[in-house]
Amino acid sequence: MTRWDTLLQHAAPSTPQERAAALWSFAYFFVLLAGYYVLRPLRDQMGIAGGVRSLPWLFTATFVSLLLAQPLYGWLVARLPRATFITLVYHFFVLNLAAFWLLLSLGIFEVTVARVFFVWVSVFNLFAVAVFWSFMADLFTSEQGKRLFGFIGAGGTAGALLGPAITIGLSAPLGPTNLLIVAALFLEIAVFCVHRLDHHASGSGQAKAPPRIGGGAFAALPELLHSPYLLGIAAWVSLLSFSATIAYFAQANIVSATVHGRAAQTQLFASIDLAVGLLSLATQVFATGHFLKRFGTGIAAAALPAVYVVGFAAVAAAPTLAVVVTLQVVQRWMNFAVANPARQVFFTVVGREEKYKAKNLIDVVVYRGSDALYGWLYDALQGLGLKLGGIALCAIPVAAAWLWLSAALGRAEQRRAATVSDPVAVEGG
Repeated sequence: MTRWDTLLQHAAPSTPQERAAALWSFAYFFVLLAGYYVLRPLRDQMGIAGGVRSLPWLFTATFVSLLLAQPLYGWLVARLPRATFITLVYHFFVLNLAAFWLLLSLGIFEVTVARVFFVWVSVFNLFAVAVFWSFMADLFTSEQGKRLFGFIGAGGTAGALLGPAITIGLSAPLGPTNLLIVAALFLEIAVFCVHRLDHHASGSGQAKAPPRIGGGAFAALPELLHSPYLLGIAAWVSLLSFSATIAYFAQANIVSATVHGRAAQTQLFASIDLAVGLLSLATQVFATGHFLKRFGTGIAAAALPAVYVVGFAAVAAAPTLAVVVTLQVVQRWMNFAVANPARQVFFTVVGREEKYKAKNLIDVVVYRGSDALYGWLYDALQGLGLKLGGIALCAIPVAAAWLWLSAALGRAEQRRAATVSDPVAVEGG
């Protein structure tokens, strides 16, 4: 065994068949998030350009857009093979990027386009990543996910490092608008990875390609409402949104007040992304898989609300730019490196239709609906006269309740994993 094989085996303990699927998944997530993180600093800057006071409206517009898109997504999932509908979703996003590039290049309705772009990137992020993790939950079992999802997540983190580096390095010579073309190229490479991974998984792990998922376009809601386990995951995601929204609005307000100039703001946001990426990549490659395997999904999922409990207490005590930025870096690091892989493992123990439909409803509609709700909540708390420190203090008991829910879901996932009999899509384990 070569030194490379030894290192890879340590990062992703697996059989040769599992390793091949994990590497394609790594590459897929790498290019997907590289494209997104080219766009993210532009989105955050445009959110400020459109006015900080408009952020609750932008979050609400995002939720409405996702609500309208959900039935169409369900219709595609029910009627097309997985590789086909994933390809259609990503090609649609590429066409959107081309339209934004044209409008921004011509300088047409710049403030309006900036606001629409903010909403679009928020929709794109959730749909593209939700589709990816639905695919992963379909390919790997719970036991495989605990070993491999950290490594696969590291692919996304590596892409999250490349994206802001491209934005920092090329935004001046190319201009921010032309970075949309770079993001579109990354999406096209992601489509190639989807087809390679689907071909590999179907050829090596199953005698034939998996059947179409079936069901109706609106099947996700009954699936969610009739499953206490899925409702628990939905509550977990909503509480994630609560904490992340409070932290995001705190960041937007304090950056708007203390950091001036479009270039300086964009560079700060890109630097935050870069720091999160470096920390997450090191953790995912060397620790996440072993942590999940040893401690389970409950403790891993609880790590994120624990960070928020401490972080909100720190912001309440010292509501400064440095403290808010530190909270953003640490919570995103813990989310990407530990809590998110655990959350994705939660879905490996449900049926195929739930993995694509109910999961997408939770990850997209519930998440962004919660964003909209909590965005208005933050605005209302400000309207009552609460400052940043007071709002952070109010958030602490909510984060504590979220920590308890994480442990409960971990126990439920263990019970389901012991009895689930879904077919294995990737051989091994």
